[in-house]
Amino acid sequence: MRTTKVFSDLLRLYIDPLVRVIVLKGSTRSSKTWSTLQLLNYIGQKSTRPRRISVVSESIPHLKRGCISDFKNMLESENKFEADRWHDTNKTYDYGKGQIEFFSVDKPSKVLGAARQVLYMNEAINISFDTYRQLAVRTTEKIILDYNPAFESWIDSKVLVREDARMIHSTYLDNDMLTPAQIAEIESNKEIDPDWWQVYGLGLTGSKEGLVVKNWDIVADLPPRSTWKQAHIGIDFGWTAPTAVILIVLGEGGETWHKELGYGANMGNKAIAECIKFHGYGDIEAVCDAAEPKSIQDLRGFGINAVKSDNKEISLGIEVMNRYKKHFTADSVNTIAENRMYRYGKNAEGVYTGIPIKAHGHAKDAERYVYLNRLSNVKTGVSVSVSKRRQ
Repeated sequence: MRTTKVFSDLLRLYIDPLVRVIVLKGSTRSSKTWSTLQLLNYIGQKSTRPRRISVVSESIPHLKRGCISDFKNMLESENKFEADRWHDTNKTYDYGKGQIEFFSVDKPSKVLGAARQVLYMNEAINISFDTYRQLAVRTTEKIILDYNPAFESWIDSKVLVREDARMIHSTYLDNDMLTPAQIAEIESNKEIDPDWWQVYGLGLTGSKEGLVVKNWDIVADLPPRSTWKQAHIGIDFGWTAPTAVILIVLGEGGETWHKELGYGANMGNKAIAECIKFHGYGDIEAVCDAAEPKSIQDLRGFGINAVKSDNKEISLGIEVMNRYKKHFTADSVNTIAENRMYRYGKNAEGVYTGIPIKAHGHAKDAERYVYLNRLSNVKTGVSVSVSKRRQ
C-alpha cells in the first residue's frame, strides 16, 4: 500500500492512548481523505472483535462523490475490492469482525442511532457542532475530523482546545502522489486568488469575509412542482473550464431553489441538451452565456429552448441574486462548493474591489444569467405563470 506522510502522522496519533480526537487540517489534495480511508480500511481488516467505523459527511451526494468513491477506488487500485462485501443500500462494507458504514448527517436517525468505535467526519467544517457532539458521545474509541479551513469554526474553538486532541497540518506538498500538472494547477491560484490560496493552497484558516454568495442553505430537494412560480435553466459554457447547467425555481414566498443538472469539463452542446432532457426539463427555457451564439443555436437544434443572456454585468447580477433566500439541493455539490469559494478580488491595498475572481464562479455565472434576465423585477409573493413540464 502506497502512503503519504499524512498517513504516517495519522497512524502515529491513532495508536497513541492519550489521543481521543485527531484533526486533519490542510489544503486541497494533501491526501487527508485518502490517508484516513487507508487507515480505516486497515482497522477494519485487522479487527479481531466487532468494530463499527462510521464515515460521515454533510449529504449523501457529497459522500458518493467523495468518500465512497475514494474508498472504492482505493481498494480497486490494489485489487482488493470485494463486491460481495459492499452493501449499496446500507452503504456498508463488511470485513467479518469489522464494518465501515457511510452515512450523511441530514438523516437524524443515523446521528442519534447506534454507537460506534471509530468516527470519521469528512469536511467537518460543513457540519454543525451539535451534530458532531451527538455523534461523538456515541463513539467509544477514536474520532477523526478533516477539513479545508475556509473560516474559523467550532473545530478551532471547541475541539482543538481539548487536551486529548491533536492536529495534523498538511498541504499538497505532503502528497507525493500528485502529478506535476496537478501541482501546477493548484499553484496557478497563488497570484490570481490569494484568499483561495491561503485556504486551499497553504491549508491556513481563511475568513468568510469577501464571499460573494449570501443568504443560502442546503435542502433535500426541490419543492413540489405545483408550487413553482417560475423555472429557468442557466448555462455557462466551458470546455477546459467546467460547463455549468443549473435549474433555478422561484417558489411561493419569493424564495428560490437551485438544482445542478450538469457540471464538468469537455461537455459538448449535444451532451448539454441530453443532460437537460435526462432530468426532464427539456421544455424549460435556458438562459445562456451570450458570448456563445453558436452554442445557443446548437442547443436550439437539439430541441432546447435556449436564449441568450441580455446583460452580463456581473455586479448587478450578483446584487439581484443576493436579494433572494436561496436553497440548493444537496446533490448540487459543485455549485455548493462554489458558494464556499467564490470571492471578491482585492486591489493592491488589500481592499475588496467588488469584482469576483473568475476562477470559482462557473455555476455562479449560469445562475446570474437567470437572476439578471428573468428574476430582477419579481417582487416577493408575486405569482408568475410557468409552462408545465411535459409528463
